[in-house]
Amino acid sequence: QLDLVESGGGWVQPGGSLRLSCAVSGFSLADLAIGWFRQAPGEEREGIACVSAMDNTYYADSVAGRFSIFRDKGRNLVYLQMNSLKPEDTAVYYCAGDPNDRKYYTGAWQCRHAMEATGKGTLVTVSS
Repeated sequence: QLDLVESGGGWVQPGGSLRLSCAVSGFSLADLAIGWFRQAPGEEREGIACVSAMDNTYYADSVAGRFSIFRDKGRNLVYLQMNSLKPEDTAVYYCAGDPNDRKYYTGAWQCRHAMEATGKGTLVTVSS
């Protein structure tokens, strides 16, 4: 069973940085598509950074150039490095993964579809 646990959320001032972590268990990262999604109050969940099992990476326009997703396959950890944070980045951030055959689809596809499993989320608040 695939299980994901996020950590690292908190409060940060505009322009600041934050790194989120996701501990993955049940599957090796090498066998997963993995991604970060977020949901702001009153908004739909948005896929912002996703990597396919073929290492194809996608970033939503809203975060491209500011956020980076990277994986530590040896420790089965996934990170989201967030720089130049804005108030509109305030949201609950979720880590998600998929071990099924669709894991080979592009990163863009991964971010536009629900993955097999999602963590409980971690809140990021950007304000002064």
